[in-house]
Amino acid sequence: MTQDDNQGAQPPQEPPKRGTMRFQDGSTQARQPSLAEQRARQQAVAEQERQEALQAEQARAAEKKSSTKKKLLIGTGVTVGLVGLVATFYTVAKPTEVTATCTRDGIVDNDDNCDENYVRSHGGYSSGGFFFIPIGGGAYNSYRYNYGGTGAIGQRVSGGSYDPPSSRANVSTKSGKSVQRGGFGISGKSGTSGGTGKSGGS
Repeated sequence: MTQDDNQGAQPPQEPPKRGTMRFQDGSTQARQPSLAEQRARQQAVAEQERQEALQAEQARAAEKKSSTKKKLLIGTGVTVGLVGLVATFYTVAKPTEVTATCTRDGIVDNDDNCDENYVRSHGGYSSGGFFFIPIGGGAYNSYRYNYGGTGAIGQRVSGGSYDPPSSRANVSTKSGKSVQRGGFGISGKSGTSGGTGKSGGS
C-alpha cells in the first residue's frame, strides 16, 4: 500500500451543524404580568370608566338644561299671556268713576236742572243730552252735564268734557245721584237723575 492510498482513504468531513429551535408545548404557562403592568392596566381601565361617566354626566346635564330652558320659555309665555288676559279683563270690566256736573252755558248750576224727572215736573224736556226748562214767554234755559269737571255753583266749570264717558263708567253727581251705571259695555239708566247714559252730549 502506497502513501497515496493512505491519503485517499481519509473519512469525509461532517457537514456543519445548524441551529435548533425549541417550541413551547400546550402545557407551558404564560408569564404573569408584573406588578407595575397590573397597576398600569388597572389605572387605564379606571381612567376609561371615569371618562365614560363624565361624558354621560355632561350629556345628562345638557339635556336637563335644554329641558329646563324649554319649560322656562313655555312658562314665561303662559305667564305673560295670563297677565295680559287678566289686565285686559280688569280694564274692560272695572268701571271708572266719573262725576257729572250740571252746567248752563259753561257755568256750574244746580244738579236738579239736569235731572230728567225734575225737568219734566217743571214743564221742560230733554233732547240730545240737553235739558230745557221753561222760563216764561216761550223761552227756555238749557242745561247739560259736564263729565269730570270741577267747580262751585256760579263758577265756570274747570276741565272735564261734555262728551259722555264710556258706558263702562259709573257716572254720578256730587250729591250722589246716579247718572249712568257702568257695566260690561251696557249703560244703565236712572229714573231719579239726569236722564240716561246719553245725557250730556252735544
